[in-house]
Amino acid sequence: MNYRMMGKFISRILLVEAVFMLPALLIAVYHGEEKTIFGFLTGMVITLAVALLLYLFCRKAGKGFYAREGLVCVGASWIMMSLLGCLPFYFSREIPRFIDALFETVSGFTTTGASILPEVESMSMGNLYWRSFTHWLGGMGVLVFVLAIGRGREKEGYTMHLLRAESPGPKVEKLVPRMKDTTKILYFLYIFLTILNVIFLLAGRMPLFDAVCTAYGTAGTGGFGIKNDSIAGYSPYLQNVCTVFMLLFGVNFSCYYMLAIRQIKSVFKDEELRFYLGVVFCSILLIAWNVRGLYGTLGETFRHAAFQVASIVTTTGFATTDFDLWPSLSKAILLALMIVGACAGSTGGGFKCGRTLLLIKSLRRNVRQILHPRKVQVVRVNGQMVGEQVLDNTNAYLAAYAFIVVFSFIVISIDGFSPMTNFSAVLACFNNIGPGLESVGPTCNFGDYGLLSKVMLIVDMLAGRLEIFPILILFSRSTWSGR
Repeated sequence: MNYRMMGKFISRILLVEAVFMLPALLIAVYHGEEKTIFGFLTGMVITLAVALLLYLFCRKAGKGFYAREGLVCVGASWIMMSLLGCLPFYFSREIPRFIDALFETVSGFTTTGASILPEVESMSMGNLYWRSFTHWLGGMGVLVFVLAIGRGREKEGYTMHLLRAESPGPKVEKLVPRMKDTTKILYFLYIFLTILNVIFLLAGRMPLFDAVCTAYGTAGTGGFGIKNDSIAGYSPYLQNVCTVFMLLFGVNFSCYYMLAIRQIKSVFKDEELRFYLGVVFCSILLIAWNVRGLYGTLGETFRHAAFQVASIVTTTGFATTDFDLWPSLSKAILLALMIVGACAGSTGGGFKCGRTLLLIKSLRRNVRQILHPRKVQVVRVNGQMVGEQVLDNTNAYLAAYAFIVVFSFIVISIDGFSPMTNFSAVLACFNNIGPGLESVGPTCNFGDYGLLSKVMLIVDMLAGRLEIFPILILFSRSTWSGR
């Protein structure tokens, strides 16, 4: 295990994190928020000190870097980044309990949007900005950002191991021959869509600060709002803009690259994209029909239905209405969307449409194999045969997914909330969605859970964002045995 190489890379990540705290500090200075200024100064100094110590101890690192190091490095860096990223909240005393500050920060970086805050609008402007920006930074991945701005001296395998460990989806593919160039393209598309989102929000007369923070939450599919009612207080135009951009950020970013190089037919033939859009449109129609008597007009009904479907399937977590008051059918559809999630290669969470599609095709293949045992059956996606290793990894992911959900549900049931509250809380955190149902619904928060439950949900958020295995590997004895 190349500990020094991992430490050196983690030091670079912490340096980037400290630099990204600077805009929030300047906002706090501009508004004269003394406690927030102290919080960010203290947090930046501690983060820089840890980064410097790691670099000094690890500056003579060897070049060997393999898949195991990549997975451990990703898991460890996200934990370190969260532990230090919560310091501004804690030292400013706006979130006085460290575990609550950590919960809020992990929820931000993992783009979950689950909150322990009973009232968001009482926070300082500096902390509100940092809280929303953690979504944007975690959406595409801070390691991807570090790789994109790197000086290009790392070996291609080094970059590939890190990107595979952090990027969502059954497998990671290159857009161009060099992986480092792929990371740059991904972040260019990410920044471009975020800026475009801000422009459309400003066109609807949303204040600049609100537009930037809302775009961060939309781009990262995170869902931290800066208003107590999330997006409900904004105009129908602004809500529709958020709906469209949430769906856009739930699409595999390789589709946008294909559009940019004019391979339009490849995009429309993409089976995962068609599955994703089919799930979205069918869900909107079913929910709109089911809640048709709750709203005054057909347009308002479809607006709320489309917004909540987009928010849940992309695991963003914004809300325009209290969907916990919807009929059982609509809530059941939303629970199903929590599990399915967005496309692989997007900023959305969940099980991913790509994996769901693979499981459906694999199940169909197995049924046909039973009926025709002598016939060779293969699974194809977009006309290409899917390797057995990818299918095995998908099945392993499903098994780990089910085990973690059940185990987490049992652990947090200690606090005595209803089964639906606990089940939706686990789904909301593990799939990086944010709001659940009943006591953790869109008008409630996670603040009433006990210490053990919050720690469990923090682990769920990290495991969900990092696709389970980097976190599991951290707790595996064989990872550290050296064999």
